Amino acid sequence: MTVTIYHNPRCSKSRQTLQLLRDRGIEPTIIEYLKTPPDAKQLRAILNMLGLSPRELMRKKEPEYRDLGLDGDHLTDEALIEAMISHPRLMERPIVIAEGRAALGRPPEKVLEILSLS
Repeated sequence: MTVTIYHNPRCSKSRQTLQLLRDRGIEPTIIEYLKTPPDAKQLRAILNMLGLSPRELMRKKEPEYRDLGLDGDHLTDEALIEAMISHPRLMERPIVIAEGRAALGRPPEKVLEILSLS
């Protein structure tokens, strides 16, 4: 099984999710999304797998959210996606992808729902 985690090593939930995977014998591909953010096509695919709108994936308490005026209802999904690409701190984390399915590790145990572990 191929597993990928969009990871922020400074985030406790992200570290806990990575450890949860490793405790189950899974060594995922780690993408430090602050250094290597997904492009628009990848982010759209992630949102689709998560079943979330761009706004639902955004960290609304980050200073960038307020500073960029991202709370406006007039903003399109594409504008929000572009904001997350330009300012990846705005993305909720961690995101785990396995076999075409994705889960947000909040709480970390949520990712177990997409893993087929026997």
